[in-house]
Amino acid sequence: MVTRVGMLGVSEGNGHPFSFATIINGYRGHGLKEAGWPGIDDYVRRRHDSEFGVGDMRVTHAWTQESEQTSVLCEATGIPNAMKSVRDMIGEVDAVIIARDDPESHRELAIPFLEAGIPVFIDKPLTLDPDDLRDFLPYLQQGKLMSCSGMRYAKELDAIRDGQVEHGDLKVVRGTIVKDWARYGIHLLDAILPLLPARPLAVTPLPGRHESVLVTLADGLSLTLDALGDAPATFRIELMGSRAISRVDIADNFSMFRRTLWEFQRMIVDRRPPIPVTTTLDSVLTLIAGQRALSTRKEVALDDFDLS
Repeated sequence: MVTRVGMLGVSEGNGHPFSFATIINGYRGHGLKEAGWPGIDDYVRRRHDSEFGVGDMRVTHAWTQESEQTSVLCEATGIPNAMKSVRDMIGEVDAVIIARDDPESHRELAIPFLEAGIPVFIDKPLTLDPDDLRDFLPYLQQGKLMSCSGMRYAKELDAIRDGQVEHGDLKVVRGTIVKDWARYGIHLLDAILPLLPARPLAVTPLPGRHESVLVTLADGLSLTLDALGDAPATFRIELMGSRAISRVDIADNFSMFRRTLWEFQRMIVDRRPPIPVTTTLDSVLTLIAGQRALSTRKEVALDDFDLS
């Protein structure tokens, strides 16, 4: 039995609809390169055929804001049904992936499917609006909604995640990424917070020529997170402790995306949250607090946001 998946939306500079659909459906010829995504074409061509496909999922329907772009996506990734209206997918698909990284669009796109009982994956970041997060919360709890950065599952962090590296008493934790905090800060939060024993409490803006914040954790440890803006591709995690120091550069997009999609497929089957809800909330609320801290130039506590 095939799980029919709908792929929704595109946003400027974000190739995730093409990456996700290709990992699930496979690829043909040089369609990705011709569609304007030579980087994706390059990294999928380095993978063995056996690495494509995720369970019984198949991307069977697609919709974007522009019909021409929908046709390009379908042609490049082997999607048979190009939809003129996003609502027309309801009743035609078993799950949807909202592959836009402009969070202000997510609620309007997702809620009709969630209300219809259709599982949804929302590309990072889930939202920057506490009111939207409050509306999404029941669906996260029910195992109907998943949202995260693929860096939560980065292969390069496996040794740290599995306890093979013993850092001892952590003294410094840093994360550095390109572009802006609002869209890309979630990469750092989803990669780093699951590695640490304590939960985040507050975010403080730091001075500098780029967006920089300090995240204070309940055990007293602080994370320094930097979004460099326009810069060469950088996705670096650093953990410095009394017994070991790790510097990890994350670059294997294919593996992290495929793992993310596998977790989404498991959620579709099990109808249980693949990520603990408190973990998702910690990341998203820290992202929102960081955005507010950068705007106001004041410390913002996560407790400031009431989701009840």
